[in-house]
Amino acid sequence: MLDISTAAFWIAVLQIILIDILLGGDNAVVIALACRKLPAEQRKKGIFWGVVGAIGLRIVLIFFALQLLAVPWLKIVGALLLFWIGVKLLLPEEDAHGDVAASTTLAGAIKTIIVADAVMSLDNVIAVAGAANGSMVLVTFGILVSIPIVVWGSQLVLKLMDRYPIVITAGGALLGWIGGGMIVTDPALPANLLSGIPYAKTLAAIGGAVLVVLIGKWLALRAAPRAAVELTVNDSTKGSS
Repeated sequence: MLDISTAAFWIAVLQIILIDILLGGDNAVVIALACRKLPAEQRKKGIFWGVVGAIGLRIVLIFFALQLLAVPWLKIVGALLLFWIGVKLLLPEEDAHGDVAASTTLAGAIKTIIVADAVMSLDNVIAVAGAANGSMVLVTFGILVSIPIVVWGSQLVLKLMDRYPIVITAGGALLGWIGGGMIVTDPALPANLLSGIPYAKTLAAIGGAVLVVLIGKWLALRAAPRAAVELTVNDSTKGSS
């Protein structure tokens, strides 16, 4: 359990906030889509109660994730998932919001926001659980601080990501860092396995960050020529039709 007066606590809070910004930017899009058909006077209520319900459900999911991460081998599995999520973050983005239905009723919009957030938040839940070091206080505090940033600041963050690609790279590296640190703390590993290596957890975290960035950049470079070929083919097809 981390002490709120320590630097480690506030570093972990900062990590959770960054995770929520990087992986939660889509939530603002979902909220906007779900509430777009509501009468103007009900939109604020839809946004407020939808966010409250979604955040409450996410905290419950993270609570169970924290319990599961105490089971042998699951931290390793969670770390591998974080590596995959980090690599995916570095790849060209595809629009995934076309199937978010708008509702004409307040209750329907709130339900849509909560359900969509739950479906979309698997990556967020795993990453936050890994950064929280077993502390529900840390999870709750970090997420509550993140709410206004995600809801009201996500568009600014998305613009920064578009303008400064290094922000995306840093996000992928952060997920790799958390994953690397999770692997070496899995209960399945012998307690003295890394006892002779100074700063073993930090070195593993650095290795995870570097691995995610290298693989993500490599795959992004490979995907670029294919995307260019597909664009050329589509343009040719349109021109001949």
